Amino acid sequence: MPDLPRRTVARTARLAALPLGFAGRTAVGMGRRIGGAPADAVMTEVQQRTAEQVFRTLGELKGGAMKMGQAMSIFESALPEEIAGPYRAQLTRLQDYAPPMSAGVVREVLARELGPRWRKMLVEFDDNPAAAASIGQVHRGRWADGREVAVKVQYPGAGEALRADLRQIARLAKTVGGVLPGIDVRALVDELQERVTEELDYRLEAEAQEAFAVEFDSDPDVFVPHVVAGTRSVLVSEWVESRSSLARLIAEGSQQERDHYAERYVRFLFAGPARTGMLHADPHPGNFRILPQDDGDAGSSGLGGLGVVDYGAVARLPERELPRSIGRLMRIAMLDDYDEVLNSLRHEGFIRPHIRIDPAELRDYLGPFIEPARTERFKFSRAWMRGQFQRLNDPREPGYTMTLRLNLPPSYLLIHRVWIGGIGVLCQLEAEAPFRDILDSSLPGFAED
Repeated sequence: MPDLPRRTVARTARLAALPLGFAGRTAVGMGRRIGGAPADAVMTEVQQRTAEQVFRTLGELKGGAMKMGQAMSIFESALPEEIAGPYRAQLTRLQDYAPPMSAGVVREVLARELGPRWRKMLVEFDDNPAAAASIGQVHRGRWADGREVAVKVQYPGAGEALRADLRQIARLAKTVGGVLPGIDVRALVDELQERVTEELDYRLEAEAQEAFAVEFDSDPDVFVPHVVAGTRSVLVSEWVESRSSLARLIAEGSQQERDHYAERYVRFLFAGPARTGMLHADPHPGNFRILPQDDGDAGSSGLGGLGVVDYGAVARLPERELPRSIGRLMRIAMLDDYDEVLNSLRHEGFIRPHIRIDPAELRDYLGPFIEPARTERFKFSRAWMRGQFQRLNDPREPGYTMTLRLNLPPSYLLIHRVWIGGIGVLCQLEAEAPFRDILDSSLPGFAED
């Protein structure tokens, strides 16, 4: 049996079974309620079993299915607690895990990509994967020059599976979106589909990763591994010695650890564009590794730095920095000049010419989003994220109609996803961070007079 199911019919059938399974469990649950079972207990059981089926299927299929699951998982903090509780374990599990492919398949790919004498370069190679993700998995090895390396090997048939999955998920967007109510699954699928070619070519990833590695080479807080070798389907880079990832910190970390690494996480996301002209566009926690503590470099906190991996998804910014309009709009909003905010949004294409919006409505809508920048330190939390989410997705709330009247220009789509995803991770971490200072030093246009 192949490690990555590639037959479109088989994969489509498994994805198509998801809504049928949910409908069946709901019907059984209704029967149990009629029979006298408590409604809360029945709903919890339905949610739990649905989560297990959905995310187990997405993970096992890998390809676009698992990539979709990982993209959805960073929004877990936005879910109401009665829904998030049953789903949380399955969601966060996808951030840091995927079933591996066999050693035989891995060796076949290495021989094809690096040549039949690949063991002359990889003098040591562990057949057991150290990590596995949506379109590839990572093995530990030693390069001929003595360096410890990470060898990322793409699953055979990953391209075919990725495209087929995303087409099928697009057809099932409404149903899959029901697992995370309010998430625009179709928009996520569209974004993933647009970036398929880039993510499948590890040579492009190697180019992006090396650019980050050069720029962050002497950074005391962030480690980016240098690239050793790369082909279309194999990427060899320096090994990142880590004890866990942000995904594990979300579940197990102390408040001090959460605050410490959350600040490094968000500072890296903002620093990338200014230093490389690129935005790391895959903010899910499994890509951010907790480095071992180094007494010489850890500072007074006694905590270490952050290792950042996986550069398959990057936004190459035309101006080599984040759009200055974002910082300028936030600064004007903080000054409470919503007439100017309205004019600027219209000028940037966020409000179409024929749409009429009252500045007071815009203030009510945008005001809560500015909260993290108004105080010296802001406490991110699931409760805060859920409050924002409810405002945008409850037809009874004013924010619901405002969302329908705003437009997101195509050039901002990926930036918007990283911004929202990054905030989602900070809320999962329940971290307190000097967000305003980070914006002052890193967001173009925010600190200008």
